[in-house]
Amino acid sequence: MGEKLAALIFKRSQLLYDIANCCYIEGDLLGKEEFERARMVQDVVQADNVDRITRIMDLSVSQCVERLYPFTKRELIRDRSVRDDVLENEQEYWIGLRLPEDFSATTVEYLEKLIHEFIVCRAMEEWMSITNPGKRDVWREKWEEAERELLGSLKRRRGRVRRPLSPF
Repeated sequence: MGEKLAALIFKRSQLLYDIANCCYIEGDLLGKEEFERARMVQDVVQADNVDRITRIMDLSVSQCVERLYPFTKRELIRDRSVRDDVLENEQEYWIGLRLPEDFSATTVEYLEKLIHEFIVCRAMEEWMSITNPGKRDVWREKWEEAERELLGSLKRRRGRVRRPLSPF
């Protein structure tokens, strides 16, 4: 059976926008009594803070690539075999997939949305651990659920669903 190629592209600006929205809501929920902490929660994408979130987004994408290994495996290329930890502000994150020819387009779309959610929730968990520790577990549960859904959707949709003609 043949293969299809698919690319999932995640725009850094859109991820940061969603993270900032979630942080705004979290900060707003703290209320006026905790103004200073609310401000810290909401300042997630400010210049001094965004580097930490960028590292978590990088890590999250790498986690997804690793979890999707049967579909993302890449050979080690000679000029990229040496890695460093220099922070790069990628404008887009790419995940290339090699899928069975009969893989569902709707499943690919679902994967894209789950991975986006996973990245946002991972960043939120990290930011909450710093600024509002009481909310960290909420965001951990959210990214763990997205990860379970991601892996479950791949197990369910490895091939074409064939329904028998008879209901018996």
